[in-house]
Amino acid sequence: MNKNKYGTYKFGLVTASAFVIANMIGTGVFTSLGFQLLGTTNFFSLMLLWLLGGIIALCGALVYGELGAVMPRSGGEYHYLREIYHPLLGFMSGWASLIVGFAAPVALACMALSTYLHKMFPAFNPLVTAITVLTAVTLIHAYDVKMGGTLQRVFTFFKILIIIVFIICGFCLPPHGQVDGFSAATFSFDDVFSTGFAVSLIWVYYAYSGWNASAYMANEIREPQRTIPRSLFISTVIVTILYLLLNAVFLFAAPVEAMQGQVEVGLIAARYIFGEWGGNLMGLLIALLLVSSISSMAFLGPRVSQVMGEDTYILRSLARKSAGGTPFVAIWVQYGISALLIITDSFELVTKYTGVTLSFFALMTVAGLFVHRHRFPHVVRPYRTWGYPVVPLLFIALILWSVVYLIHEDYYNTFVEHTQTVMWMSLMSAGTLLSGMMVYVMNQLIVHYKKQ
Repeated sequence: MNKNKYGTYKFGLVTASAFVIANMIGTGVFTSLGFQLLGTTNFFSLMLLWLLGGIIALCGALVYGELGAVMPRSGGEYHYLREIYHPLLGFMSGWASLIVGFAAPVALACMALSTYLHKMFPAFNPLVTAITVLTAVTLIHAYDVKMGGTLQRVFTFFKILIIIVFIICGFCLPPHGQVDGFSAATFSFDDVFSTGFAVSLIWVYYAYSGWNASAYMANEIREPQRTIPRSLFISTVIVTILYLLLNAVFLFAAPVEAMQGQVEVGLIAARYIFGEWGGNLMGLLIALLLVSSISSMAFLGPRVSQVMGEDTYILRSLARKSAGGTPFVAIWVQYGISALLIITDSFELVTKYTGVTLSFFALMTVAGLFVHRHRFPHVVRPYRTWGYPVVPLLFIALILWSVVYLIHEDYYNTFVEHTQTVMWMSLMSAGTLLSGMMVYVMNQLIVHYKKQ
């Protein structure tokens, strides 16, 4: 981490990669398997799910690497969509990132952490625990940029170390898993093309979300044209390998019946591997590791809001920085939104709302690579996407496939049974986009009026 002549700290490849890894390895991998098991219990189908999730993330990372290298400014999708398509689409993406992209995942990580701790220590109130952790992490990042970066490197190192220990112990001790399909002979393509498989892919995609993390902090990265593509690629490959091994351990260690529909699958598997006492200890470590994810997203999200504040008159207060170089207004705005989502106390609803909304803007950004190359054929590109055009097309196809199935499953097949959930998801998604459009239009009118 270096300091430039203006006194702003710049992060190198290690810290940038640490933010990506910490942002990816969070709530999803320790919680989503329980919901996937409601759709399929075939071992090879489940492993294929996590492999496909890694492929989607890697395809996206390769595309974002090129966009980040050619447009090195903080903001991620907000900046890319603004430059490629239209400022309105970029603003809507930034608005969604403010509410969904970071505030919602921060809330989910806090909820998951509090659920883990409550299972081990029933006296701990989940709501109070979640808000307390959120407040503590926010205070650190609101204070100083350098402290936040140091905290992230330390947490990420211990996160990877503990996961590796967990994986080794899981494979060395006797199995308790009863998942179908440990034999390749039981693998069926019918299972792969089922609705349950496609819907489960949304859960997996949520678990991999964060593969684009370093694109959001380009202004604070040293040599972003080189560092962003490298950090995205290295981190995504590492996380994909860890995810495959970790989920194999979960399925190897614990019975399906014990994990189906449960949030704390990591704790359940740990108790089968280490026994009650050892499992509780490992569950505590897993809960503490979620602090790393909360920290990463609490750092990255306000950087998007900060850039929006620089470009948007009525949101200009979001661009204000503290003496320590932190966008403190944006940090506390995200804190408030996350706290409100924690109070909703609906883990599955917030996850699906997050996954679908983020998928849309990620899809538009990846498709934007075709538009950008067509509109600016002669621009210098420090890095070009490997496997173009197959890589971006594969990303688009897999995302569309899973989202269409999710809409069919949740909005059509189960509308009567889950009317309230469907209505809330629809209202939350539509409300997010419409409110963003309204703020953008209001800003344009105010700017136009002031010019006259």
